Amino acid sequence: MENVVKINNDLYWVGGNDRRISLFESVFPVSRGVSYNSYLYLDEKTAIIDTVDIAVGGQFFENVKFLLKDRKLDYLFITHMEPDHCATMEELVLRYPEVKIVCNKKQIAMVKQFFDFDIDSRAIIVDEDSSVDLGNHNLSFVMAPMIHWPEVMTIYDSVEKVLFSADAFGSFGAVNGSLFADEVNYDKDYMDDARRYYSNIVGKYGAQVQILLKKVAKIDVTMICPLHGLVWRRDLNKIIEKYDTWSKFQPEENAVMIAYASVYGHTQNAAEILASKLSEAGIKNIAMYDVSVTHPSVIVSESFRCSHLIFASTTYNGGIFCNMETVLH
Repeated sequence: MENVVKINNDLYWVGGNDRRISLFESVFPVSRGVSYNSYLYLDEKTAIIDTVDIAVGGQFFENVKFLLKDRKLDYLFITHMEPDHCATMEELVLRYPEVKIVCNKKQIAMVKQFFDFDIDSRAIIVDEDSSVDLGNHNLSFVMAPMIHWPEVMTIYDSVEKVLFSADAFGSFGAVNGSLFADEVNYDKDYMDDARRYYSNIVGKYGAQVQILLKKVAKIDVTMICPLHGLVWRRDLNKIIEKYDTWSKFQPEENAVMIAYASVYGHTQNAAEILASKLSEAGIKNIAMYDVSVTHPSVIVSESFRCSHLIFASTTYNGGIFCNMETVLH
């Protein structure tokens, strides 16, 4: 049965949630699941912005069929070729054989590596000087390479002022009915997941994020539609300012993180004593983590949040204890 959300006059969310997944990309724990967002325009021309992961493919096709009814699908727009957003592309082409695929030059080679269908005959190749008219909406393109794939581009609806931001501005965590960030307590329920998503997946590409932010600042954006997590239609600066801080590798808070590795408790005791001494000195924002029971993605995320970082480790076989070595790597 279909599960779609109307975003504005002609735009709908047609994605799905995977709540059974335990490790995103086989690495990152996602205890609250993850959403795979796809967007559908019902304009004079119909268009889908990205497909979804195979895990929610069934839901996606039900959603698309329900909205299109007897209409053909005119366009599929690709932001990037990562499989959690393109895995169902070939099936979409089989179901809607007249569809044109709007992509950039770098993406075509990847389509050919992933799939067997004829991309050359249906590709519309675009760059930052291109636009595609849907009727009431006009879509243009802002290139964003290495955020976090080499061929990424974002898509901008100049009429509704919507930015389809690919993997930028997204978050771990399934969508719990409410699609919009202003419908939830984002700081409480999603910000930690947004930070962990950014720091571990996009984090090393701070310079590239800064380039994108400068490009976005030159256009009028009133809504951000990412491929994971919630849609931003109010208070966009909240997430944009976080990205600016994170991509400059500046700490969010005056805080101390202590990550320690201890086998028999001695290094842990030293870390506990240090935390107590810091507290006595007036420092109250202290976070402590045992690297043997805390996933490295949490510690990486906290390293973006905190202003001061302490790593304390026992030795092991003449080197750094293995779990700490993994975290530092």
